[in-house]
Amino acid sequence: MGKLMACLVAALVLIPSALTAQTTDSLFAAGNDAYLNKDYETALNAYAQLESQGLGSAPLFFNIGNCHFKSGRPGYAILYYLRARKLDPFDADIQTNLEFARQFMPTRLEGVVINPVSSFMSGLVGPFTLNTLAWISSLLFIVFILTWSLRIYLRQAALWNKIALITLFFLVVVFSGLTTYKYRTEFIARKGVIVADEARIYSGPGEDNDVEFVGGFGLEFELEKENGDYYLVIFENQRKGWILKEMAALI
Repeated sequence: MGKLMACLVAALVLIPSALTAQTTDSLFAAGNDAYLNKDYETALNAYAQLESQGLGSAPLFFNIGNCHFKSGRPGYAILYYLRARKLDPFDADIQTNLEFARQFMPTRLEGVVINPVSSFMSGLVGPFTLNTLAWISSLLFIVFILTWSLRIYLRQAALWNKIALITLFFLVVVFSGLTTYKYRTEFIARKGVIVADEARIYSGPGEDNDVEFVGGFGLEFELEKENGDYYLVIFENQRKGWILKEMAALI
């Protein structure tokens, strides 16, 4: 009897899981079929259900971006391409579609001041996901410990061993630093993008404040703080201002 109950419990646990997987596959397939039939709103509805269930992935965000672009919402298309790229920076299709959508941006920031150090670091970590950098750092650290242990075990200070230890230590420091930089700039720092066709940037959190400038969809920013219905954001050219939350979205 106890064995039978255990089997029933296992079955009850597995059945919802199987049903969830089936529903997920069905929704994704339904979205893909609707997209191929150029019914982009139906496709978007199917994909949105998956996103609302916390099943976000690079392919899903990429497809959502395509639906928005085909439906004439390039701001949201750029948003979802950026979300997809964050999860899979190696995907060439994501990068291609992102660059294509950006060609339609109505506003370009002038006087962009690029920090050479930040630009260099971003270029290094850009092609990697956070998990990849973390795995490389961990693997290098393990190899370093093994090499150090071998040195102690053999009780000799051979030149090759010294060179290997110095090289490995250097690589551990470098990749640990890159992992930390990636985490701080892309996961701790809250970044977003303007999704509205046109958005006023105010000097304060309210429409009664002066308009600093008017930005268009696709402009990226870093979120500094929130106040009611407004974000205080800073753009790449270091210009700062307040924007209505409904005009923007966080990546």
